[in-house]
Amino acid sequence: MATEATDAAASSPGMPQLDFSTFPNQIFWLVVTLVVIYLILSKVALPRIASVLAERSGTITNDLAAAEELKLKAVEAEEAYNKALADARAEAQKIVAEAKAEIQSELDVATAKADAEIAAKAAESEKAIAEIRENAMQSVTEVANETAEALVGTLLPQAAGADVKAAVAARLKG
Repeated sequence: MATEATDAAASSPGMPQLDFSTFPNQIFWLVVTLVVIYLILSKVALPRIASVLAERSGTITNDLAAAEELKLKAVEAEEAYNKALADARAEAQKIVAEAKAEIQSELDVATAKADAEIAAKAAESEKAIAEIRENAMQSVTEVANETAEALVGTLLPQAAGADVKAAVAARLKG
């Protein structure tokens, strides 16, 4: 059997693809296969690939357009936010200024009222002090007159009370 296999191998022309007698048949089937592959690719696979690529391109374009719109909206929103913030700050400063003015006017009214009360109390105090001085002077005058009359009456019993009072009054005036 080993000799038969060796004889068969030796008598065969080699690989069938390299046998020149089968070339026309091989070329025919090669052309048929290439035409079938071309038809399958051109009718089925390539349109699907083209549609996927077109869909991706459309999606990318739409996403870029949407991103641009969102970017514009974000810029507008930021500008609106900044404007609202500036308006709020201006309003806050206005409110603070009004509050300061109101507090200052209330403070001015309260100060004027306190000044008036202080002036009234000072006038009352000055009046009371003047009355106290007057009463003190009268008391001093009376005590001085009584003391002088008692001393003078003890030392000089013939001295008149009016003369003593006149002497005390002259001494108190300076």
